[in-house]
Amino acid sequence: MGRSGTMREHLRVIVADDNPVVRAGLAALLSGQDGIDVAAQAADGREAYEAAVRHRPDAVLLDVRMPGVDGLAALPGLVRLAPVLMTTYSRESDIVHQALRLGACGYLVHGEFTAAQLVDAVRDTALGRAHFTHTASSALLAAVRGQYAPATHEVAMGGGTFPETPSHPQANVAHSLLSQREVEVMDLIASGMTNQQIAAACFISQKTVKNHINRIFAKLHAGSRGQAIALWHAERSTPHG
Repeated sequence: MGRSGTMREHLRVIVADDNPVVRAGLAALLSGQDGIDVAAQAADGREAYEAAVRHRPDAVLLDVRMPGVDGLAALPGLVRLAPVLMTTYSRESDIVHQALRLGACGYLVHGEFTAAQLVDAVRDTALGRAHFTHTASSALLAAVRGQYAPATHEVAMGGGTFPETPSHPQANVAHSLLSQREVEVMDLIASGMTNQQIAAACFISQKTVKNHINRIFAKLHAGSRGQAIALWHAERSTPHG
């Protein structure tokens, strides 16, 4: 599907990676597939953006760490022009999370996908469908769960010491209404992820995501996604004690 909304005979793809061997390998693999054309290659985020403006691709493959303008810096501009699929060796959870918040449609870590899986991911990316390799989805969930890791401090009370759980999101009213899975889903919603991205990250179907969202909205008395996010952020920022 092209930027104009009409179906193209071939998908146009841009491959951005500062490693010339990786870049050439991805381009050669995709160029050998029916229905996919590599419109341009780029060595950094600036070149990728300029190529996207010029070619209006159906998908962009983007590395994270590149000299000059790196992938994360280029993402906000690129996602306004085409769906972006991160293809990178960077597997840190904070980078995965940041890439998704900035609009990446998926995240593939090199060494964790086959050629066929890459081709499927590129075709799905052009349609706005999310793809993640195992490390990326696990890192994302670990980042979410880490926000709710229990932490206790001992406080003196009547000559003894007792564990005290500090003010904590999960103890807040909105969080206490939701199951652990619903907390994870709601936090991903609040981070800006689409239903497709949440489904891929949590290894569940989009229908299951919708079911979770319906239950979350009912429990939070939210009439929309925006209202639920607003309630969630307000709950997170309000001191409780």
